[in-house]
Amino acid sequence: MQSASNILILHDLKQNMVQVFHTKEALNRQLLPHRKKHENIGLVPTMGALHTGHISLINAALQACEVVVVSIFVNPTQFNNNADLDAYPRSLDSDIKLLEQECASCIVFAPETTEIYPNGLKTEHFKFGELAAQMEGKYRSGHFDGVGTVLKRLFDIVQPDKAFFGEKDYQQLLIVKKLITLTEQAVEIIGCPINREENGLAKSSRNKRLTAKEQEQASFIYTSLQQVKRDFGTKSAEEITKWVEQAFKEHPLLDLEYFEIANAESLLSIDKNTKNPDKKYRAFIAAYANKVRLIDNIALN
Repeated sequence: MQSASNILILHDLKQNMVQVFHTKEALNRQLLPHRKKHENIGLVPTMGALHTGHISLINAALQACEVVVVSIFVNPTQFNNNADLDAYPRSLDSDIKLLEQECASCIVFAPETTEIYPNGLKTEHFKFGELAAQMEGKYRSGHFDGVGTVLKRLFDIVQPDKAFFGEKDYQQLLIVKKLITLTEQAVEIIGCPINREENGLAKSSRNKRLTAKEQEQASFIYTSLQQVKRDFGTKSAEEITKWVEQAFKEHPLLDLEYFEIANAESLLSIDKNTKNPDKKYRAFIAAYANKVRLIDNIALN
């Protein structure tokens, strides 16, 4: 016979167990009672390798919604580089342990690839226009069609009222808002601030592939963005761009892929947009630390 204290301990353990579902049928059985009660359902889509940046998104969702689903799925169709896909960290067990410590009330949806792509790895094509032609779209062919395809399917499965995305992937955030317009799915897209390491490096699952020394050196990405913000009011975009390109050429670790100053709404380069004090601008960087690709951005005004 169990003592009252043992029963209490078992109850507490159950309270700290994250519910994990691998099929859309099982997930929907879990969500159906909440839908019947008209409770707000939030979705935080992730590719796993969770860190405190993800936790901040989940906490924002928990504050806004009665129920929060965290999807953990490494989406193959948004990778244009198979080596990058193969190297992407996968750590479902440790992800669940982190959630049990930090956000035990959330629900995890961790499907197999065939659950999302039952007819093979086929992507839909979306008319994202100029938003997808810049930066990530220019350097990662087919990337945003892959992102749009998986998110459309996750939205159809989870049927969330709100979905939460970090501003580190700012271009993706605008793409997802456009996706909702194109597909007419009833989801409110909420952007959340970039979560950073103490040295300023934007938190990312890819950071786990960096050594401690490389993480420290990679903080130069944010340091340079801060300098760009300071210079934006007094120097031309051309002067700033030349400084960034030279600074990265001299850096011992980082190889610059692109640097852009762009309109925060259209993402058109400032070279194609007359600088206007009434418009908002952001600076964007993509760089490699050895073979690890890192991105970051900052609001300039």
